[in-house]
Amino acid sequence: MRRIWGIVLAALLLGGVGVALVQGRDDGGTATTTLRGVIGSEKAEFFADPEVVDMLAERGYEVRTDSVGSWAMEDVDLGGYDFAFPSSQGPAQELAARAGSPSAPLRPFYSPLVVLARGAAAEVLAAEGLATLEDEHRGLLSMSGYLDAVGAGRAWGELTGADPQNGLAGTLYVSSTDPLTSNSGALYLAAASYVANDGTVVADQDGVERVAPLLRTLIQVQGTQQPSSDGPFRDFVSGIGNPLVLAYESQIASLLLADQDPGDVVVLYPDTTVSSDHTLVPLTEAGRGLGQLLTEDPELRRLAVRHGFRPQGATAEFTEAAGAHAAHLNAGLTGVRQAPPPTSDVLRQLAERATGRSEGS
Repeated sequence: MRRIWGIVLAALLLGGVGVALVQGRDDGGTATTTLRGVIGSEKAEFFADPEVVDMLAERGYEVRTDSVGSWAMEDVDLGGYDFAFPSSQGPAQELAARAGSPSAPLRPFYSPLVVLARGAAAEVLAAEGLATLEDEHRGLLSMSGYLDAVGAGRAWGELTGADPQNGLAGTLYVSSTDPLTSNSGALYLAAASYVANDGTVVADQDGVERVAPLLRTLIQVQGTQQPSSDGPFRDFVSGIGNPLVLAYESQIASLLLADQDPGDVVVLYPDTTVSSDHTLVPLTEAGRGLGQLLTEDPELRRLAVRHGFRPQGATAEFTEAAGAHAAHLNAGLTGVRQAPPPTSDVLRQLAERATGRSEGS
């Protein structure tokens, strides 16, 4: 009899522990909902940040992510995912339509495109009138001047002050990512096509034909391109690769805000650019809840800024954080014109023509 009562008592105690664990989860002490998402690689460090992980857990979420190039997400089986989080509205709209998203996409934060330059390269561009240096490590890139130079096949050796010992040799170009898989590469073509089309969004086949030769030159001169923005950025900050690299402002801003020394890098803001609107596509109601948190929660917005992103709406958080790094960051985007991107269909045509992966190229 004693043995039977011992078993019963043990069962009751285990039941009590189980109730306590459930109640603890309901009180917010432990993440209650596990979410899976497919994201652009530039957001991987944000979701891996221990403070972000803890803050999401306090709000009832454990988030697990897989990184894929934004334009490559269309090939991903979205079954089992709660959200997709590409780096612009184009692929987000396509994913939402394909998946039958239960609610409209949300845009928690954004980041403009920038060109990172070695100090010597920035000085040469400025001497040639292709850039304007506004501070020791910050300036504006003349998109029209740069596109004319690349279209003419100009080499570094033709530019005043270019020294091969500083890596300024060969053809002048900005390294970008594969526009058929990577959002930054696609937006680079969006900005270039807008400038090449006389300040007008390419909207039809005639426009595509008009700008396609220049876009093909921009891509062909690079050789093999990487599929996402993380690789070229890491190569650049490691001191290897091309002296001009396309990046998101968030990538260099996150280094600066973490008080890491970026070396002699100069951040050139293209005077005509297209910003990357990081757009979360809810695939479940839980995914929608996460998107709302990232958009509205003040603490999560603060952490997004720490990773270099600009929260949508009021940008006081970013302006304040960037104030100590004004030598590198153009917090007010002064002198920068935002070009509207083409439709997803047109942008894909431009990418196919630029890379030579279409019948018409």
